Amino acid sequence: MDTLKVRDAKDVEQAVRAAIASEQPLEIIGHGTKRMVGQSMATNALLDLSALNAVTSYEPNELIITVEAGAPLADVKSLIDSKNQRFAFEPMDTAPLLGASSAGTIGGMIGAGLAGPRRIQAGAARDHLLGAHAVSGFGDSFKAGGRVVKNVTGYDLCKLLAGSWGTLAVMTEVTLKVMPRPESERTLVLRDLDDSTANQAMTAALGSPFDVSGAAHVPRSSLRDAVDALSGLGSPRNALTLLRLEGIAASVAHRAASLAKLLARFGATETIDDERSASIWECIRDVEPFAAKGPLGAWPVWRIVCPPASGSALGERLARETGGDVLYDWGGGLIWAAMPPRPDAQAALVRQRAAAVGGHAMLLRAGNEVRRQVDVFQPASAGVAALSERVRQSFDPKGILNRGRMARGTLA
Repeated sequence: MDTLKVRDAKDVEQAVRAAIASEQPLEIIGHGTKRMVGQSMATNALLDLSALNAVTSYEPNELIITVEAGAPLADVKSLIDSKNQRFAFEPMDTAPLLGASSAGTIGGMIGAGLAGPRRIQAGAARDHLLGAHAVSGFGDSFKAGGRVVKNVTGYDLCKLLAGSWGTLAVMTEVTLKVMPRPESERTLVLRDLDDSTANQAMTAALGSPFDVSGAAHVPRSSLRDAVDALSGLGSPRNALTLLRLEGIAASVAHRAASLAKLLARFGATETIDDERSASIWECIRDVEPFAAKGPLGAWPVWRIVCPPASGSALGERLARETGGDVLYDWGGGLIWAAMPPRPDAQAALVRQRAAAVGGHAMLLRAGNEVRRQVDVFQPASAGVAALSERVRQSFDPKGILNRGRMARGTLA
């Protein structure tokens, strides 16, 4: 397979125009850590953006960073951490789940749009994307958004790029909002609740005035491969319900005490502070109980979004019917489900059960053969599919960029 290693936006333009002329679709990669996500793509050429790795501008006082799309996510996070700042949307590191060797690039982070447990408070990746430079499927460079939070002139095109998996344009540079790191972090732990009771506890916590920034539940079955950060909390046979508070130390201490009283009817709470708390939430964010190197590493993994009130009933039913394991995030609004291997990844059952409660499902991890047979992304209704296709056509009419990644049967 040919690899086109570009050095700047002009190189990207030339590569895309050449691909249009030869009618040869391009697969866009940074570090290639998410290549196993999405439908199988038919292409003989890789557009490698890893050399576009510079931090163009960083203004800590303005809470803004501009960085090229191929910059390693780990390096950028290390840079902003040195200034006691962070990406508030808590970008997921898919490396543990997919068995990759790195956390990938900034472009991959935006293209995937996967946010962590703090999404309930801070929003998604697109909510922190202020602007982008990109090359469309016409081979033309364009700029969307800007470098200030209140830039609302015209259509907010850069938001379309977040979560588009490289099917609309090739991002070359992005501007992101960063936020100060809180002074203190504390996690309240409830032990051995069943899924339904845990759902009730998380709902109560998230509905309280105590500004909870993370709510997750790990059933005891999902702790069979106890991850270090979780096994350190005690016996891996105990289900864990986790609630996170962040902010000024005095405020966190006061809110934690008040929240513990509110949750007393669900059992006694324990508290985990700062670094240990951060490790726990990294484990939840990256779905490490289902990591590729563990016993469940060969199991397909579904990412299911549903109304939080329906989370426990849906999760328990799926676990019972499939023999799989589940993990609840965002108070039950996001369910991660790992299932025993089958040629269809039990797609029909998963989507039927999710649809029954108003949810939808994406197959985030599966082998090549499964992804050839199954719709990885939730099939859209006719109206939504038609609108999505009109948007894609306006960016990339010949389907040059990541052709077929988001829709099965579009490899031609």
